[in-house]
Amino acid sequence: MQIGSSTSAVDYKNFLMAGIFAQTVTFATASSGAGIADDMHKGLIDRFRSLPTARGAVLTGRTFADLVQTALTLVVLAVVALLVGWRVGSDGSTNAGRVLAAFGLLLLLGYAFTWIGALIGMSVRTPEAATSSGLIWLFPVTFISNAFVDTSHMTPWLRHVADWNPFSATVQACRELFANPGVSPSDAWPMQHPVWASLIYSVLIIVVFRTLAVRKYRSATA
Repeated sequence: MQIGSSTSAVDYKNFLMAGIFAQTVTFATASSGAGIADDMHKGLIDRFRSLPTARGAVLTGRTFADLVQTALTLVVLAVVALLVGWRVGSDGSTNAGRVLAAFGLLLLLGYAFTWIGALIGMSVRTPEAATSSGLIWLFPVTFISNAFVDTSHMTPWLRHVADWNPFSATVQACRELFANPGVSPSDAWPMQHPVWASLIYSVLIIVVFRTLAVRKYRSATA
């Protein structure tokens, strides 16, 4: 696999891991949606209505629980990645703080996507429907990105879509912070400033989908 001017298998291994990390945290969307749909189906949400809590507290608690689970999964995945040969930059261009910042961005993206899952879980009738609905749209988001292929090898229109994909911004930010290969030059602002783009995208997703999910929660349990 060619990455820029490199065809090294080791380089591709390091290139790939940021995409695998990001894909793993975003796929938590399906389990989050399925869990909330299951709570709705069993009437657990109705029981919470009788408690003197804010409407958004139930969903917030659920998404934070999913975040903890995602963090544990990410730790296991990082250990496995190290065992198979993944390494952060050995040229001194990274440090523990930058590595932790990269994992922080991954968890923030995962948390943002759990709110999408929460909205899906509130909008369907069964956990099975929530699982399938939570995965179908994730495949184009993760595959039309820079996770597995350097976007410089894509056709111009597809590269434009991939470069502005919020998922790509986090992957690019992680590669930059890990000092892994694959940070190709691009005219797209998210690729030029991936750390800021990742933060902005994740916060916007949280704000928008938390608002929609809480509104849906109120109407679904009223």
